Amino acid sequence: MVNAAQFYDVIRRAVVTEKSAGLQENGNCFTFEVADSANKVEVKKAVETLFSVQVLSVNVVSVPAKRRRVFGRPGHIPAWKKALVKLKDGDTIDVG
Repeated sequence: MVNAAQFYDVIRRAVVTEKSAGLQENGNCFTFEVADSANKVEVKKAVETLFSVQVLSVNVVSVPAKRRRVFGRPGHIPAWKKALVKLKDGDTIDVG
């Protein structure tokens, strides 16, 4: 049996944006920030275990780093990985 704490290491947080809210309403698809080393199989197991839902598909996207200016000084936003998880009809996750 795998410890639930290991699944929390895979899934870091839910991504809540206008686009992700639209995907939730129209496609029953939820967006999560995941660990850089996570793959589709690990994300699927983590979501199914933590939220007690059935996952149909997982798409993983590596978001590149971006340069930003903070108070006039150069800075950056680090690269991160997100997963788009499509659930079976009728299943839902409360991310709010």
